[in-house]
Amino acid sequence: MDAVVLRSLRVMGRHGAAPGEQDQAQPFEIDLELVADLVPAGASDVLDHTVDYAAVAVAVAAVVTDEHHALLERMAERIAEVALADDLVVSVTVEVRKLRPPVPVDLASAAVRLTRP
Repeated sequence: MDAVVLRSLRVMGRHGAAPGEQDQAQPFEIDLELVADLVPAGASDVLDHTVDYAAVAVAVAAVVTDEHHALLERMAERIAEVALADDLVVSVTVEVRKLRPPVPVDLASAAVRLTRP
């Protein structure tokens, strides 16, 4: 099956389980692989025949900016739900990275990756 791939969507949000993490926005980065049949769009060159990745990106960004979750797992699950709301998406892989994880070592990011049918 084909896929529309979105890489490194950067959004500020208030998520986390550590004290104070939901008090101030912090950067998150999201990758999406939206599995869909792209044959109709490849043949027709018509936007309505494919996943509107701009609309998906805006909806995913709203999850990060408008909702508040303790766990990356929950945020990734919500992002998957939003992506699967597009009728053309048959499955999605989501990776959510917290770019400033509150840990006492030098860690570039902490991430969760999940795939949902």
